[in-house]
Amino acid sequence: MTSQKNQLTTLKIAVIGDVHDQWEVEDGIALKHLGVDLALFVGDFGNESVDVVRAIASLDIPKAVVMGNHDAWYTATEWGRKKCPYDRTKEDRVQAQLDLLGSTHVGFSKLDFPDWNLTVVGGRPFTWGGSEWRFADICKQRYGIGTLEQSTEKIVEVVKSAACDNIIFLGHNGPSGLGDRPEDPCGKDWHPIGGDFGDPDLAAAISQTLTMNKNVALVTFGHMHRNLRHTKKVFRKAIVTSPEGTIYLNAANVPRIIEKDGVKLRNLSLATLESGVLQKASLVWVDSNYKIVTEEIFYNSSPSAVTIL
Repeated sequence: MTSQKNQLTTLKIAVIGDVHDQWEVEDGIALKHLGVDLALFVGDFGNESVDVVRAIASLDIPKAVVMGNHDAWYTATEWGRKKCPYDRTKEDRVQAQLDLLGSTHVGFSKLDFPDWNLTVVGGRPFTWGGSEWRFADICKQRYGIGTLEQSTEKIVEVVKSAACDNIIFLGHNGPSGLGDRPEDPCGKDWHPIGGDFGDPDLAAAISQTLTMNKNVALVTFGHMHRNLRHTKKVFRKAIVTSPEGTIYLNAANVPRIIEKDGVKLRNLSLATLESGVLQKASLVWVDSNYKIVTEEIFYNSSPSAVTIL
């Protein structure tokens, strides 16, 4: 008997940008109402917010997650440990989050979805971004990886073990090489303004993957928020298409839950994948009836693509 997943010709993927403690029961219901097949979370659930991670881990939907810098906010650095609001001798909230997520956490790891011929490969967890590796100690302690070169090697090793031909890279921060303007997907929008703040290890791993017999269908991430710090005149660019045809999507639209005219709205990105090829990517806002009230189309393979406001 053919499974429902095998019958799918189109895969609907939700990419949930930086949560920052904004996750409610209604978010999970919205994913169901939207008919999402796979949910990808780019991390930054909160400052070691175990309860938020617990709620997301309990979602009854296929998912993959990578943890962000805020998910180790009080553990990864000396200044964070000094500000820690709980007793670290009695609790390890980073490990608590990892335990809750289990195999769905793909940092330095992967999840195979053979029914869809799709493998989700995670980038470096807890990344802060940029060529200078902050939060390095936590990766050394927990993964035995102490340099950006070793990080690249680890991600490539994971790719080589992928069971499927189509790869989605899921990172907290995106790769370097997507532009150095402050409004670029990983551009630096704080003083001094400008500069590429992408992860060089992820970029190198993607480059090596493209030389293998693998199709990189999508690279998605967050960390660098769409609202820019230095100006309100423009938004951060959400999509870049590489010369090889790979789509890079920054899904971090913060805050992801707002109230407008007395109505609560929540955002997420939707990506449509067909036979390993991205067909469409957009940002949607969903109302309390779980209906899409606004859709901003970032990418559409159809030349007739429009933005719905």
